[in-house]
Amino acid sequence: MLREGTLAEISDGRLYELNDMVRADCADCRGCSKCCESDMGESITLDPYDIWMLCKGTGKSFSDMVEHEIALSVLDGLILPHMNMTHGCAFLKDKRCSIHPFRPSICRLFPLGRYYENGDFKYFLQVNECTRQNRAKIKVEKWIDIEPIEEHTAFVRKWHNFQGLARRKVSEAKDPKQIRNFMLFLLELFYVTEYDEDEDFFVQFHRRLTVAVKEMKHILR
Repeated sequence: MLREGTLAEISDGRLYELNDMVRADCADCRGCSKCCESDMGESITLDPYDIWMLCKGTGKSFSDMVEHEIALSVLDGLILPHMNMTHGCAFLKDKRCSIHPFRPSICRLFPLGRYYENGDFKYFLQVNECTRQNRAKIKVEKWIDIEPIEEHTAFVRKWHNFQGLARRKVSEAKDPKQIRNFMLFLLELFYVTEYDEDEDFFVQFHRRLTVAVKEMKHILR
């Protein structure tokens, strides 16, 4: 989730790694649902792993969820899905998260965020996003609760860096038709085309990423 302001203004001034302890665990969070009920706009963006988890957990396809649970928007030259939060999260049932075991990465991180720098990233604690006090310390890896965490971390890094490359290529392109075709190609490749639930997600993603990098040269000339 992108935030305005300097790191010092929005965090406790520290950067965390997976083995670090951070004050993120709040017992009062259970049943709060304040964030889930809010109009968060387009801030809960979804990456391909999020979509794979949502499809596997709900039994719905990406196309099934678009417009109701998920919406699309153009962000710096890329079409990206995000949780449809206009009237709060559609997956919130009786103030409880109905998709908690397969909730999106941004939801898992909160109140943490990712700070990207030099092709890699670390985590930071957002201090203005949640009003709950007296949080307990918890290891970052345990708080995120994704297995295998090493492969997911590598995926996040690759996906972020690819988006940066794709946005640069789009900004350099001159033909609006080529740009549109490229945007739709990426949406289809990484989101619309279903992933095989019986095959490792990260293997499938890497295969699609290889295709995307190769095809980028042909579509954006």
